[in-house]
Amino acid sequence: MTRRIGVLLVMAIAQGAGLLITGALILAIGDPPPETRYLLFGVVAGLTGAIGLAALYQGLAIGPMSVVAPTASLSVTVPVLIGIATGDRPAALQWLGMVCAIVGIVLAARESDPTDIEGHEEPSPRRGWRGPGLLLALVAAFFLGLLVASLDAAGQGSAPWAAFMVRLTSVPLFVGAALIWRRHERLPTTKETGTLIVVGGFDNLANVLFALASQTGMLALVSVLGSLYPVSTVLLARGFLHERLSRPQTIGVITAFVGVGLIALG
Repeated sequence: MTRRIGVLLVMAIAQGAGLLITGALILAIGDPPPETRYLLFGVVAGLTGAIGLAALYQGLAIGPMSVVAPTASLSVTVPVLIGIATGDRPAALQWLGMVCAIVGIVLAARESDPTDIEGHEEPSPRRGWRGPGLLLALVAAFFLGLLVASLDAAGQGSAPWAAFMVRLTSVPLFVGAALIWRRHERLPTTKETGTLIVVGGFDNLANVLFALASQTGMLALVSVLGSLYPVSTVLLARGFLHERLSRPQTIGVITAFVGVGLIALG
């Protein structure tokens, strides 16, 4: 979608849909707002998430996925370090499991071939490991890591409100940017809009589930498990799109699941 209609418009529609979905959830369950400090953590999560997601999507749009995706997946190290610094003390098996999971995440996020998202051969400038794509991936890794840590803090008050505040903060930023810069070739079709609404729904469901998990688990462990999305992505691509996994991706998936098992045993 970002390559077809531009990152700003994609983010505005997907995040806007997520805001409405989360707001409806809060009204449906009658969840009262938590203390102000938890709402402020949600605002910080929204700001860092907006920067991180924009950097990730733009990096994927202009750089090679085989470089951008694994680099951005290193965002998991930020909340792990914050968790350790604030008192998390994983067991020895859990330490080993986290190392395995992080290595697996990075390997699974690698691109299986040099073609782009439309199936065309990547031009040589996009295949290089240096360039703006790598820089954007590093920015995404840092700010998405801060998003996870802030969402953890906001979720201690209320998981739905944490996700709602993230979107309440980020949506005006993306809508305003989309209106000001208009960096898109065209408006999305009805089908594309529906796809982006589904993306926004899943994105917010993930935020709510992570915030719920962080209420009872150590940030270091929860953030590692919550960052396994590259593994699920490559498995879904294998099952539904019949994409073949490269050898590094296969090793990554296996290593990540070994890590999850060690975390559970610890």
